Amino acid sequence: MTVLVARPPRPRLAGARHPIAQLASVRLVMLMLLVAGGVGIVLLRLVWLGAFAAPQTGADAAAALVPLRGDLVDRNGAPLARTIDAWSIGIHPNKLVNTPEELAPKLAELIPDHDEAWYLRVLRSGANFTYLQRRAMPETVRAVNALGEPAMAFAREPERLYPQGALAAHTLGFLNYDGHGMRGMERWLDTPLSDKNARAKPVALSIDARVQGALEAELGQAMASFQAKGAAGVILDVDTGEIVSMASLPNFDANRVPRVQDARNPDDPAALQLRNNVTQSVYELGSTFKPISIAAAIDGGVVTSMAQRFDATQPLAIGRFHIRDDHPQRRYLNAAETLIHSSNIATARIADAMGPARLQAMFKQLGFDTRPDVELHERQRPIWPLYWARVTTMTTAYGHGIAVTPLHLASAYAALVNGGVWRPATLLKVAPGQAAAGRRVISAETSARMRQLLRLVVLQGTGKKGEAPGYRVGGKTGTAEVAMKTGYSKKRNVSTFAAAFPMDAPRYVVVAMLDSPIANASSAGQTTAAWTVAPVVSRVILRTAPLLGVMPDTRRDVDLSDITPLIWHAPGENQAVPE
Repeated sequence: MTVLVARPPRPRLAGARHPIAQLASVRLVMLMLLVAGGVGIVLLRLVWLGAFAAPQTGADAAAALVPLRGDLVDRNGAPLARTIDAWSIGIHPNKLVNTPEELAPKLAELIPDHDEAWYLRVLRSGANFTYLQRRAMPETVRAVNALGEPAMAFAREPERLYPQGALAAHTLGFLNYDGHGMRGMERWLDTPLSDKNARAKPVALSIDARVQGALEAELGQAMASFQAKGAAGVILDVDTGEIVSMASLPNFDANRVPRVQDARNPDDPAALQLRNNVTQSVYELGSTFKPISIAAAIDGGVVTSMAQRFDATQPLAIGRFHIRDDHPQRRYLNAAETLIHSSNIATARIADAMGPARLQAMFKQLGFDTRPDVELHERQRPIWPLYWARVTTMTTAYGHGIAVTPLHLASAYAALVNGGVWRPATLLKVAPGQAAAGRRVISAETSARMRQLLRLVVLQGTGKKGEAPGYRVGGKTGTAEVAMKTGYSKKRNVSTFAAAFPMDAPRYVVVAMLDSPIANASSAGQTTAAWTVAPVVSRVILRTAPLLGVMPDTRRDVDLSDITPLIWHAPGENQAVPE
């Protein structure tokens, strides 16, 4: 039996595949065109860069490796301020996984900048983001990260580090959170330290870190011993104006800048710490002005001979005022004796003979009417008398009625002993032969005479405790009552000793000051500069002179042979003068 099966005919697909194949071909061509266009754009860019763009240099590659802010170093290259990689720790309170109550005590333990209650408030705030610590050490970051809280945020940020801590803090200053200088040389040099073309090279300051440490240590010890309100000190190169050391106490650690609670309150502890007493505080510096007045009188022809004497037999009456001496000699005194015995009366008579015009001219030549000349924004204008009456001329001659900064005084003494040329102070290292020209304020002959007179004050006068054997110190003490709103305080004074060494060939000026010292056994119950700060200067010189290249030599000294015969001594008084 035969079975026939009928198959339906198969549809022909050729007609359907043809459009699909055509579409695929078009897409392939379009893809190739896009790839070719992209390659063409890249090639054109390369051609343009080759023809018009400046070639990359080694300096460009190196720029990526230099810090975002240049380093500050001392005159010997020791690092004072540098920029390093650091971390910031933050948190997103609105994204917490752990509970605030669980996380807060752990953060308080790891980051003790705040207590547990502070962290609890932050974590409960629901804020989008809050910093917990901006200056975090790597180990702190690791410990916080180990808490396992996903809401924590860590970021690497450049950090300014001051390796020496509080050393020279007022000179260096500090930065704000945006990385710009807020005080000190950080502020003054903000632009060059941030310049990408200059920041690779450290900026050398005039400061010597070793000398700075010695000055701060000695001032700090004296301030603590005499419970003084503040202290200031400066060491200045007499020929270049370079500030080798500048110290202000109380000070601060630039790595942890104190926060001022009330900027209008001068007694705010943080405000006192941040204040640079060397350039921002003005004081009536008392008898340290007498050598300046004597120099002006010698140079102006008022004192024509070292044998010339002035009446100091009794207090000097000017109207209702009386000028008195703390240690009255009750006799006529010459210029050397006036400084040795620190006579207000004789100094006032010399100033009266000189007149206000010449004394003012001397003070202005020394910059006593302007802010101190130094590369700092933190500078205070002196208190200059509005009207120069006869009594004003007399009292300013011995440092009352006019107030200047310790830096003003240091620059003035440099001019007295360096041959008579005043130069602006500088905190930048000066290359050999590049010192500022300055201006002449007294003749070289008058300067030589002042070196003799200042040496005599240390050998025979109030500066005896400022002597440093072998270094031929010369200087003048000054003890001035603190000016109050109701007059001059009888219980507080500013004690200052301004000195230079070695006086036969002066190299450095040293000024030290204590604000409101309290007497103790080491000062024999005295608060005068002869007992409080003169010994500080002696110790500073003994510690720092060798570091500055000045070696002791007991065989040399200033030639005083033409003056010592003119100095009268009471019977039995020690008249010995080193050879």
